[in-house]
Amino acid sequence: MSWTTFPTLTDGQILTGAHMQLVRDNFAETAPAKATAAGQIPVSTGANSIAMRVPTSAHLSTSDTTTTVATFGDLSSTVGPAVTVTTGTQALVIYTSYMANSASIGGALMSYAVSGASTIAASLTNAARQVAGAATGSSERWSTVSFQSGLTPGSNTFTTKYTTATGGTASFFERELTVIPL
Repeated sequence: MSWTTFPTLTDGQILTGAHMQLVRDNFAETAPAKATAAGQIPVSTGANSIAMRVPTSAHLSTSDTTTTVATFGDLSSTVGPAVTVTTGTQALVIYTSYMANSASIGGALMSYAVSGASTIAASLTNAARQVAGAATGSSERWSTVSFQSGLTPGSNTFTTKYTTATGGTASFFERELTVIPL
C-alpha cells in the first residue's frame, strides 16, 4: 500500500466513513506505523511509499592470509565476514580490516561481492587498500565506505573478498562488514 492523497473538502461537507478510513490508511503508511522493531530505518521505495530496512553487521577477529595476486577471493581458512539483508536498489557498504603484507611491495586489498537477488563481483573500484611500500609486515587498519547501486531488490548477501596487489602474503585480521540497505 502507499500514501493516498486526501480529497479536497469544501465548507459544510460531511466527512464520511470512507474519508476516515483514508486517514487511517495514510497513518499506517508513516514511518512510526511501519517500524515494528528497534533499529529499523525508513527508506523510500517509490513516490509516497516507504519500507523499513535493518542495517546489519558481522565481525571476524581471526587472522587469515592470501597469496592470490590481483584476483579477489576468500582467505585461506575463513570466508567473510558476510551479511544477508533485504535491500532495495542501493546500499551503503562499510568494511574494515587490519592489513599487512610480508613483502614491502605487496600491498593488501579488501573488497566485497554480492550474491542472492543480485550478482556483483568484488572489484578494485571499491577496494580498501593497504598500500605497497609500507614497512614489511606492518599492519594498518583500513576502512572504506562504498555506495552500491544497481542492486536487484530482495535478499542480498554481501561477502568480503581479499587479494594481494603484487605479491607476498597479505594478512587480514579484525575484519568487519556493515551493510545499510536502502
